[in-house]
Amino acid sequence: MKMSITTNTVLLLFQLSTALVVLTSCGGKPAAGGQGAAGQGGPTGPAPYQSAEVYSGPATMFYSYPATVQGEQNVEIRPKVDGFIQNIFVDEGATVHKGEPLFELRNPQYEAAVRTAVAAVKIAEADVQTAEMDVEKVRPLVERKIISDYELKSKQYTLNSKKASLASAQADLVNAKVNVGYTYLTSPSNGVIGTIPYKVGSLVSSTSANPLTTVYNTNNIYVYFSLNEKQLLEFSRRVKGATLKEKLATMDDVSLILADGTEYPEKGRIVTASGLISTETGSVSFRANFPNKVGLIRSGSSATIKIPVQMENALLIPQNATYDMQGQKFVYTLSDKDSTVNTSVSVSANPIGNLYVVESGLKKGDKLVVEGVGNLKPGMAIKPLPSNADSLYADAGKHK
Repeated sequence: MKMSITTNTVLLLFQLSTALVVLTSCGGKPAAGGQGAAGQGGPTGPAPYQSAEVYSGPATMFYSYPATVQGEQNVEIRPKVDGFIQNIFVDEGATVHKGEPLFELRNPQYEAAVRTAVAAVKIAEADVQTAEMDVEKVRPLVERKIISDYELKSKQYTLNSKKASLASAQADLVNAKVNVGYTYLTSPSNGVIGTIPYKVGSLVSSTSANPLTTVYNTNNIYVYFSLNEKQLLEFSRRVKGATLKEKLATMDDVSLILADGTEYPEKGRIVTASGLISTETGSVSFRANFPNKVGLIRSGSSATIKIPVQMENALLIPQNATYDMQGQKFVYTLSDKDSTVNTSVSVSANPIGNLYVVESGLKKGDKLVVEGVGNLKPGMAIKPLPSNADSLYADAGKHK
């Protein structure tokens, strides 16, 4: 009897272990929370992607163009007379004020001409005095009718001739002194001295190839830049005003980016533009004026001018939301069922920070994927995750 119970117990344990092995090999588990059928082997659903609406509203677009800088005045110092350089009173790069001496020339010929002219004036003065005495001597005789009127008139004409000779001699003296004065050259304006190619002892003249130096007045600077025909058309469309004068008047102040990449602290204004497109360069020249009281910028510098243009109803998208295909830009917009749509867009060549200005292809209210577009395909269902629009389109609000 004991043997029979032991055998049955062994058989029961064997059956239970076999059933457990079969259940384990089949992956069977007790259902928990209703997820059994949709457990690890079930579908995962659409992948999440950051998305946002196209920005529509005010924005500031910046146009940047290479520019050259010139001083308010670039005055070449050239001698008006021939002579040897006797003194150089300034050095290259020095700051000078109007009327400050720069060079002294020496030419004995002009000094001799002054002495000759002085002597000629004295001779002419003596001749006038003599002629006056002759007139005074003859006048009483004519009044007494001792001699005829002819004698008095003749003496008077002689006096007039001597006075004319005196005036001519005095003019020659003034001219000789002027020539001597030309040997002393002063600065015509405030500014900075450029290169001085001549040394003391050099012979110079009004026909010399190079000026003695150049004085650059940089209290105010002129920034010159050009726009080609295409750039001019885009620029004109975006700036308010019927005429060029009105457009320049309504424009905001412009900025200047220096050669080291830093922004010049002073703002400037565009004041003039050439009226015609150059047939040689196909461009229009503009000039902007900037103050330069501290003298940071020198004439001849290179820079980049940065022009803000205000837009009231701009359409903007993040650059990360676009991709290129066959020379065109595309974005993935979202359908009503949150599936991706391959959409071609046209954008401006001038971005606003990390944003593109949309010219065509999108409209206000369109939704698009803003990150991970390289992993998407047309018609792909996704789970849109709203992005922080204030952070995404922060560059649209940077007006300065």
